[in-house]
Amino acid sequence: MIASVDDPRPTVDDMLILGKRLQDLLPRGLHPVSLKFQNVGVSNASCEGINFAAWDESVDPLSDSPLKPEDFRVAQPIRMSVGALLMESYSDGELETMLLDLKSDLVARKESMEEDAPRKVRATVCAFANDRPNHSRPGVVFIGASDKGQPTGLPITDPLLLEIARIKSDGDIVPPPTLTVDKRNLLGSEIVVVAVQPADSPPVRYRGRIWIRVGPGLAVATAQDERILNEKRRTHDKHFDSTPLRSSTIGDLDLRRFDEDYLPQAVTAADLATNDRTSLERLAATKMIASINDPAPTVGGMLILGKRPQDFLPEACIQFLRIAGNRLNDEVVDKVTCYGSITEVVRRLEEKLTAYNRTAVDFMSAPLEVRCSTYPLDALRPLVRNAVMHRTYEGTNAPVRVLWLEDRIEIISPGGPYGAVTVEDFGLPGVVDYRNPFLAEAMRVLGLVQRFGLGIQAAKGALLENGNPELEFELKPNWVHCTVRAQS
Repeated sequence: MIASVDDPRPTVDDMLILGKRLQDLLPRGLHPVSLKFQNVGVSNASCEGINFAAWDESVDPLSDSPLKPEDFRVAQPIRMSVGALLMESYSDGELETMLLDLKSDLVARKESMEEDAPRKVRATVCAFANDRPNHSRPGVVFIGASDKGQPTGLPITDPLLLEIARIKSDGDIVPPPTLTVDKRNLLGSEIVVVAVQPADSPPVRYRGRIWIRVGPGLAVATAQDERILNEKRRTHDKHFDSTPLRSSTIGDLDLRRFDEDYLPQAVTAADLATNDRTSLERLAATKMIASINDPAPTVGGMLILGKRPQDFLPEACIQFLRIAGNRLNDEVVDKVTCYGSITEVVRRLEEKLTAYNRTAVDFMSAPLEVRCSTYPLDALRPLVRNAVMHRTYEGTNAPVRVLWLEDRIEIISPGGPYGAVTVEDFGLPGVVDYRNPFLAEAMRVLGLVQRFGLGIQAAKGALLENGNPELEFELKPNWVHCTVRAQS
């Protein structure tokens, strides 16, 4: 149940069985089949995280005697499936109690999704994701219920459920929230239940503002609230793009770019006008540095603001080759490595793509001229940006590679499908997980990503409209190989 006598941390396998608050210790959405390290100690867990009540029918391994109830802190057994441990949910009875609790800061109610309700629901989802009261439990938005907690009889249709589900991926809330949308029968009527999991990496923003719950209402976070959320983020950070680069200093970041380019897009003008935070506080709040007391640039901060990011992250570049032929061993007529910040790397690569993309003009077949390119840039852009955003930056020096041959373009990105994305559902609309959630958030702020989870679909649509063959993917555990074939 623990790694060893000298290392008394619960193992992952046993946290699945006995963990009191597994979600505080393991990444959310982790599936048991993906656990290849069951006997490794959970680094941020202790024996206090084990629910000894679940051992009520166990046998002492050092004797044949059954363990007695008084040997444990809790007498009543707690039965919980692995799925419930991994993704906490509420029963209908619990939801009905919450629905009628008018003072709870874990509950919000909306009669419908009309007028300004979509904006208020998104602000509420943002607040529940921030979990400022630190409940470590999902907050719930009931849609189809009055302020008094009574069902309104709102028709629950598939289009309504899809509209609500888009809250997760429309890009207005960053980083994207973890939520479920269900139709439940409560108090004798159908109601939409939106359950929002607390974020692992707060603060979470809705259109540039950090929303929190204060009692049953909403409020914009104060500077002190923001500092507390930043400290909570440091406790839960598990992603490489949020870890500090100890070999760098804040002097390696372009602070002018932060003040003039990034911050005005990340935070609303009204908040900036009344903002009395110091430069360090702003950098910490946007995750560019680890914290105020530990101002080391994060990996994501270096990728976004670094003066010379490749001095610390040599893999953070794109190699471009123009090959005069259809075989990889044909003559290379142009090659370049794109260096700089994420914005600069993407811009330089896209300049190359534009320069080599031939456009034919047809004056004869229609009253107006028709222009048709070998490759639609609306397909190439999201594919390249996806490669930069979803690649792994940890444990490799491999760059993203873009190979332009006569009959195709190949985009090779280090790091295979991640998290909830599998080989079977890769590229499906709305199926998305984030190896680099902070980088995804920053690219959304900078306008490099418009909507989460739709890049591949946008590329497929642009290729179809342009008359190109279907997009091809080859997926391996350690890389993704994308092939875009030229227009026939």
